[in-house]
Amino acid sequence: MELLDKYIELRQQLFDYFSYVEDWRVLPIDDSRKYYWHLTGESDGDEVKFAEHEENLFEGTMEDGYSNEIYAQRHLPKFVYRGADYTMVVVDTHTDGNQLLQIFDNAKERPDDGKNH
Repeated sequence: MELLDKYIELRQQLFDYFSYVEDWRVLPIDDSRKYYWHLTGESDGDEVKFAEHEENLFEGTMEDGYSNEIYAQRHLPKFVYRGADYTMVVVDTHTDGNQLLQIFDNAKERPDDGKNH
């Protein structure tokens, strides 16, 4: 089946871009490129915050925003995979047992320089 072969090939190309090696668990991919985003760290217990509108990213209400805890799977050497233009974060949504490979656009990353609160 050509369609399945193509899917497997493209998935591997995506993993190669991030130098990600799937191990133990197969996690779905979540396209979050439309969001502005911020990492509070890159290890267990840290989180990624993301919002559709940049001005709401650091708002206390997170009106159109969300946050996911970084999912520290013991079989992975790291949980944040940075590429030249995109970053993939292994996250736990804490909703219905969902863990995901969440992909963000690096051009929309916003560091917290302390002025955002």
